[in-house]
Amino acid sequence: MTTPDRTSNMTGNMKRKMRSASRLYAVQALFQMEHSNLSIDKVRLEFLDHRFGEMMDGQEMLEGDEAHFTRVLEDAIAHQASIDQITDRALVAKWPLGRIDPTLRGLFRAAGAELRDEATPPKVVIAEYLDLASAFFPDGKEARFVNAVLDHMAREARPEAF
Repeated sequence: MTTPDRTSNMTGNMKRKMRSASRLYAVQALFQMEHSNLSIDKVRLEFLDHRFGEMMDGQEMLEGDEAHFTRVLEDAIAHQASIDQITDRALVAKWPLGRIDPTLRGLFRAAGAELRDEATPPKVVIAEYLDLASAFFPDGKEARFVNAVLDHMAREARPEAF
């Protein structure tokens, strides 16, 4: 006997919000892993136990889609070398991946993981991570940069979708 999926009774809008929150948490987790040298298991557990739906600085954090968060995080780590290569090809020669902001590295790795998976259309991946870039960097310059890099990555990873 299987247990019912806890998202089965949710509206499509709520499921989308949970997936969006999961993307945010995946970028934050990848950033944290890079800066703390913690394992994926420790960081994943911290996020699942202390970020999803918790109160932080007086505000309730959104519940995330745990399966989506885990899949993005695991795929970003498992395929980091190939994702980084695609990202490097999308960056201009003077700005290799190692020189860019670590938040952007996490964002590109999470987006690259989703672009490897055909479950989400590339244009949705670009739009979702562009929204995150705008939230992390509200002045707008980074968001335009992210849009260009993600578009290049998507066209290389999934050319049939364009």
